[in-house]
Amino acid sequence: MFDGIFDAIEEWMRELLTGMISSNLDRMFTDVNQKTGEIASQVGQTPQGWNGSIFSMIQNLSTSVILPIAGMIITFVLCYELISMLTERNNMHDMDTWMFFKYFVKMWIAVYLVSNTFTITMAIFDVAQSVVNSAAGLIGGDTALNIDSIITNLDTTLEAMEVGELVVIALETLIVSFCMKIMSVVITVILYGRMIEIYLYTSVAPIPFATMSNREWGQIGTNYLRGLFALAFQAFLMMVCVAIYAVLVANIAVSDNLSSALFGVMAYTVILCFSLFKTSALSKSIFNAH
Repeated sequence: MFDGIFDAIEEWMRELLTGMISSNLDRMFTDVNQKTGEIASQVGQTPQGWNGSIFSMIQNLSTSVILPIAGMIITFVLCYELISMLTERNNMHDMDTWMFFKYFVKMWIAVYLVSNTFTITMAIFDVAQSVVNSAAGLIGGDTALNIDSIITNLDTTLEAMEVGELVVIALETLIVSFCMKIMSVVITVILYGRMIEIYLYTSVAPIPFATMSNREWGQIGTNYLRGLFALAFQAFLMMVCVAIYAVLVANIAVSDNLSSALFGVMAYTVILCFSLFKTSALSKSIFNAH
């Protein structure tokens, strides 16, 4: 009698633990597949394509608030440029008409840059989007993880385990699933953080553009352009990270050992998160932006 009761309890626990393990695995692989699949679509979008409402707000702020300040800065810079040009030629005793022609050309270029700041800024991201789209066509590989391709005969493996082993596996899948959720959040933070940084960068674009006509002040505008290129081409580095991740997950060894397969998948996902996090510093280093 008691043997039958114990057998029923054991069978109930086995079914409970098996269902918990399967549920944790399905949820874990679904979360990771969803987030890694979003990376390529997210980084391949321009600021106006990612969120039109935010882009319109940033453009209005830049035009209404920042552009008048840039106008005052460019007036000061051009006056400083004129005074420097006149005084450096023997205190205005050695002048020719050619330098005034150069000054008016420089002034026209400076005003043109400030007036078309948003067009120039968006052109940089359009170029980067073209590069990302071209890379997406050349980069092969699927980032989706399929549990059947990583763990062979899952049902058979679970049925062969004792209740104690199932408890350990259930705890492992619960921990790994929780860690995967954290890494999915990290991936989202990296993607959204980059786009927010782009919007912040573009919102003040007229001010650094207003300094580019002067040799001394122009370092501000030059470094700003470097930062824009770094943010734009960070998307390409992210695509390379996704491509490397796709190759790694495609080469995961099929295993009967559930624990090793789980932690192998988690290790590759941690590497992906770390690589995505490092793309910002790497891109700024490449373009010498600070």
